[in-house]
Formats: sequence, C-alpha cells, structure tokens
Amino acid sequence: MPTSPLRYAYYPGCVAQGACRELHQSTQVLSQALGIELIELKKASCCGSGTFKEDSQLLEDTVNARNIALAEHLNLPLLTHCSTCQGVIGHVDERLKEAQAHNPQYLEQVNGLLCKEGCSPYKGTTEVKHLLWALVGDYGLDALAAKVTRPLQGLKCAAFYGCYLLRGQKQIPYDDPFNPQSLERVFAAVGATAIEYPGRTQCCGWPLSSYATDQAFQMAGKHLTAAIEAGSDCLVTPCPLCHLNLDSRQPEVEAAIGRKLGLPVLHLPQLVALALGIEPEALGLSHHIVSLEPVLRKLNSPITA
Repeated sequence: MPTSPLRYAYYPGCVAQGACRELHQSTQVLSQALGIELIELKKASCCGSGTFKEDSQLLEDTVNARNIALAEHLNLPLLTHCSTCQGVIGHVDERLKEAQAHNPQYLEQVNGLLCKEGCSPYKGTTEVKHLLWALVGDYGLDALAAKVTRPLQGLKCAAFYGCYLLRGQKQIPYDDPFNPQSLERVFAAVGATAIEYPGRTQCCGWPLSSYATDQAFQMAGKHLTAAIEAGSDCLVTPCPLCHLNLDSRQPEVEAAIGRKLGLPVLHLPQLVALALGIEPEALGLSHHIVSLEPVLRKLNSPITA
C-alpha cells in the first residue's frame, strides 16, 4: 500500500460524463475501493481533444493552463482517465514548463489571458497523470495485487492503449511509447492473461470518423479482428474515445468489414474493479453495446441489474 493516502484533482473529461458515463462511474467506484480520494474539478473545461490547436496553439494552451491551474490551486496532481485528455493536457503542461525556462514572454501571455478572466495563473507546480500511471507508479502493482479478491484467472485480455497516451507527450512515465507494458502488467496483477496482437499501440480510427467514416471502421475492424484471432476474450482500453469506436460502433464496424466480431471492450477501471470483487452492476457494464456476458461467465459474475 502507498505510505500515505493518495489524493488527486480529478479531471473526468467530457466523454466520461456523456457517452461513456460508465467510465466516470467505474473510476469513482475503483478509487473508493482502493482508498484513493478524488476531488473533482467541476469548473474544468474540455481539453479540446487536439482540435483547438488547429485554430490556435495559444487557445489550446490557455484553456488547458486554466485546467492545470485548478489542480495547482488544490496542490494536487491532475488525474485523467482518458488517453486523449492525458495527451493534450500533459503536452500543454510540458510546453508551458519549457516556456517557463526558455520563453517566459509566452507564459506571461497565457497567464495574462487567464488573469483577464479572473482565473488563477499557471505556475507549473503539479503534474498531469493518467489513471494507468497512478495505478502503476503511485499505488503500485504489488499493492494492487494484494487487493484482488476475485482473480481474473483464465481471462485473456488484449490491451488497446490509444494514440495520445503513448505519443501525445514528449515523455511518458513508467513505460516505453513504442513497446508499452503497463496495461499488461496490470493484467498480470489482477490475474488475467495478456494477449499480444498487432495494433495494440495503433490508432483506433476515431479521429477519422467525422470525415472518413469507412476508413475509421476499417481500422477498428482490423484491430478487433487481430485481437480475436490472437485468442482474446476482451479488449481493455484506457481511452473512452477508443471505447466509442471499438465498442459503441462495433455493429457498424461489422457491417463495414462484412464480418461478425462480438468482442467485448472494457474500460481499464472496470477490469481492475472486477478483480477487486466489485459487482458488475456497480460498474455500468450493461451500458456497453457489445455484451460483457461472455467475460462475466468466465468469472462467474453475471450482470444482475
């Protein structure tokens, strides 16, 4: 166990409060089970999902400097559970810390805009951390394994990291952006078996979906097919946008590639919480498009509500 209780300024992001509310729900449930305190940043805004910078880098930096400053005001790390939010806000944090050292005029410009809106300035005194890094680096996998009451023995899990988690920042903690192992290490800690397959570090296709829908579905179908052919029981992702393309749109993906798939897709906190003995209905598993029943049958934990 950590030597002192873990506390984070919790940035839920847009998708987990809308299309993937089960992610918000399962993150809260998991945190309570692990004794992690989350202080939700209710005044935070959308990170922009990488689109703000297409119009203005200053816009992206100012919006997310404000998000980071909200966590700094609490003297806490900013915790994300979305690969895209992590990549965008984490990279802004990197860029502004570089500006502190090498381009203070730019940081003054950003903080001047925040000041005009009555917001706290960005100070560069905290860090932006995804839930995955918090589990691996702060809580610790040995401590996590000690909390497991329902080992996921026999469950074959394929990781799907998402682009932004691995390549959105110049540096990522605890892992290699080209050959990551953090999710696989979490799988081992909760008793599941990691499945290797092509595509686990590639794009799910979501960024293309608004203007090249068929290509987006083809990309998703390629990854889902590879995971199935490698013997996976489910896909596990730390990104709700990946979840939308791989789970919510899986029927459309099937139509695009002309093949039935039916591969369940879990959010990271859902998988870990199941191993901690938390019941499926508390994790929003019934909200998924692809049924989780095959996974839960393996764990003798059917959805009852």
